Amino acid sequence: MDIIKDCEENLKDIFNYYDDIALFNTEKVLNAFQSCNVAGRHFFGSTGYGYGDEGRDKLCEVFAKSFGAEKALVSPLITCGSHALNIALFGLLRPNDTIFSITGDPYDTLGEVVYSKSGLGSLPDFNIKFDKIELKDGEIDYENALRFIEKNKPKVVYVQRSRGYSIRDALSVDKMEKIFQKIKQISPKSFIFVDNCYGEFVEKREPTEVGADVIVGSLIKNAGGSLAPTGAYMAGTNEAITLIANRFTSASLGAEVGSYEIGYRLFFQGLFVAPHVVVGAIKGMYLIGEIMTKLGYNVMPKSNQKSYDIIKSIEFKTEKDLINFVQTIQKFSPVDSNVLPEPWEMPGYTDKVIMAAGTFVGGASIELSADCPVKAPYWVYLQGGITYEHCKIVGKELYKLFCK
Repeated sequence: MDIIKDCEENLKDIFNYYDDIALFNTEKVLNAFQSCNVAGRHFFGSTGYGYGDEGRDKLCEVFAKSFGAEKALVSPLITCGSHALNIALFGLLRPNDTIFSITGDPYDTLGEVVYSKSGLGSLPDFNIKFDKIELKDGEIDYENALRFIEKNKPKVVYVQRSRGYSIRDALSVDKMEKIFQKIKQISPKSFIFVDNCYGEFVEKREPTEVGADVIVGSLIKNAGGSLAPTGAYMAGTNEAITLIANRFTSASLGAEVGSYEIGYRLFFQGLFVAPHVVVGAIKGMYLIGEIMTKLGYNVMPKSNQKSYDIIKSIEFKTEKDLINFVQTIQKFSPVDSNVLPEPWEMPGYTDKVIMAAGTFVGGASIELSADCPVKAPYWVYLQGGITYEHCKIVGKELYKLFCK
């Protein structure tokens, strides 16, 4: 364990930085619970239409307060983050509107939604246009992005906070604030839309606190704190969330219906512990990243750089090493440790993908997991970790494997 101790000593300052963020965000969420008067009765679910479901409505209220938003829609009936993004985009966009991404291509699973006129119900099927501007050296191309927005007044300006499968760092809220202010000046009717997956509680502010009209995320990532068993959220302005809610159900129902008999305790509790779990996951990523750096591998972000999501990108020279890394994550997982992941053609992805997710909640990437497309350059995307101790154990095993 000497290598672990050396790495922890090197990371002492960055660990202190994130511990401060965990405390700040825990207090913010606690204040949200208290000001919203969350009570035990809100943990119970409902059946049928769900009219007057206090737990559902209170959960939406406390999410909105936690994210500095006017309104939120939170539901276990949303299957995943990609489903939530799809609902939100269709809620805001109308035929002949334009969605303009200032962070290049969206995540792989949205490709068919924004690009393909397939007849399956994509945005192009409704004559909704997608346009984009690529990042410039990993940063938003402010000048060209703002020029397009001023000229075309797109209905939705789209931002992907996390890196996805791109070889770049995540975007900071400070950088988002800088361009959001300009967008609001030149195109005030445009909805600023942020895919917030992997970024919740990594900083002291969320995009909704610096001008975003909508943020969207999965509850089996950061915001669910490893306890939420399913679902997703959208938070933002009253106007935007009202439009999205009417797409989620129907134009006559909005957010007034939707039952979940199992109840909402895990969603409330998951949100409460999320700031602590998220920062523990970040520290675990820094530790494993520092170990791999000592072994000579290229990692992103570096140990002396701040991270703005819970992901650590690690580059391998060969496909074999990449696969061995992912299989080791699975081998030292608490669930399905006997399973051997292999690359496969996963729905929604353009390349074969390999995934390690020996998780208590299926596919939950707030738990220690790793995935990547199997193609050169061989980057793997490592995320999560319910406990820092688990990350230390896995880090030790990775060191033993790759120092040979």
